[in-house]
Amino acid sequence: MFAFPFFSHTDKVGYFVIALLLGMSVISWFLILLKSWQYLRLNSANRHFSAEFSVVNTFSDIQTLANTRCSSAPLYHVLTHGIQACRLIEQPEAIRGFESSTPDDFISAALHAAIAEAERIRDKGVSILATIGSTAPFVGLFGTVWGIYHALMAISQSGQNNLDQVAAPVGEALIMTACGLAVALPAVWGYNAFVRASQRQTGYLEKFAHNIFGLLGFGRVK
Repeated sequence: MFAFPFFSHTDKVGYFVIALLLGMSVISWFLILLKSWQYLRLNSANRHFSAEFSVVNTFSDIQTLANTRCSSAPLYHVLTHGIQACRLIEQPEAIRGFESSTPDDFISAALHAAIAEAERIRDKGVSILATIGSTAPFVGLFGTVWGIYHALMAISQSGQNNLDQVAAPVGEALIMTACGLAVALPAVWGYNAFVRASQRQTGYLEKFAHNIFGLLGFGRVK
C-alpha cells in the first residue's frame, strides 16, 4: 500500500485498476521507444540504399546491386521482389495461374506485394498503442466510479458523513481518471506520429517502386 500514497482508501479492485494502468503505461512507452528506434533504423537504411541506387541506370546495374548488396532497407526488398518477378516471367511453369496477366501486371503485383509486406512488418505493434489510447481513459473512469462507490459505502457504514470524511476518498478516486488520461495521451500521440511516419514511408516506397517498374519494364529509370 505504501507504493501508492494517493490511494490509501482504495480496495483490491482499485489497486487492480492501478496495476492495469501501470502495465498499460509500461507497454505503451516500450512500444513508443521500440518503434521510434525501428523507424530511425529503417530510414537510415533507406537513405544509404537510395544513395547507392542513385547511380543505377540499366537492368544489369540493378542486378549487380541486388546480388552484391544485402540490406535491411525496405527499398532493397522492393528491388529484389521486382527482380525475382522478372526472372519468374521467363519461367511460365513458375507463374501458373497468372497466364492471363501481362508481364507488366506481374511485375507491378510483385512490387505492391513487397510494399505491403514492408508495411506489415513496419507497423506491427502500432495498433496496440491505439488500443491503449482508446481504453485507458475508460479504465481510469471505472477506477473512479468504483472508488467513489467504495468510499461512499465505507462512509455510510461508519456513520460519519462530514465533508472531511468524504473529500479524501472521493478525491483519491478522481485521481484514477487523471491516471487513465496520463496513460492514454502518450499512446495516442505516439500512434498518430507513427501513422504519419508510416504514410510518408509508404509514399516513398511507392515512388521507388515506380522507378523500379520503369527500369525493369523499359530498361531505364524513369
